[in-house]
Amino acid sequence: MFKVRGWRVEGHPVPEGRRCVFVAVPHTSNWDFIVFMGIANGVGMTPAFMGKHTLFKWPMGGFMREMGGVPVDRSAPGGIAGQMVEEFGKREEFMLVIAPEGTRSTTSRWKTGFYRIAMEAGVPLVCGFSDNARKVAGLGPAVMPTGDYHADMAKLFAFLDEETAIDAKAMIAAATAGQERMQG
Repeated sequence: MFKVRGWRVEGHPVPEGRRCVFVAVPHTSNWDFIVFMGIANGVGMTPAFMGKHTLFKWPMGGFMREMGGVPVDRSAPGGIAGQMVEEFGKREEFMLVIAPEGTRSTTSRWKTGFYRIAMEAGVPLVCGFSDNARKVAGLGPAVMPTGDYHADMAKLFAFLDEETAIDAKAMIAAATAGQERMQG
């Protein structure tokens, strides 16, 4: 569906070691799944995603895991971030995709769990993008989180202005809206 609809893959390669948190933005439609699977196929990666633990029971459990799903229990001690950090500890390769908006609706504020997971797991962040105007999707450069959330978001999205038609300032504004200066 990706290529049939005229899309192509551009951008940076998957990080060495194949361990990272992919920040999938913008996430505005159910079609984003098709676009991201096109990116995954184009760069040769097997993405993982989080799903509510109840979705991993019969009859859907096997299918969800085969698609890259990782069950999470929102009520578990340590929260979702802790469960994903633990998952990074279990796997040699793990490329976790997170849509930080937390919704497909337009939002001016992102959730920051993706950042906490990357910091605690010691893995880089990679921006997955879809440039609808040019029908191009791909990956940005890997950025290792330093503990300075605002500075890291500026680094993570800087390539958008240079390599895509996506407004980096808007992404940075959404990522940092209402966030205190996070220092690690």
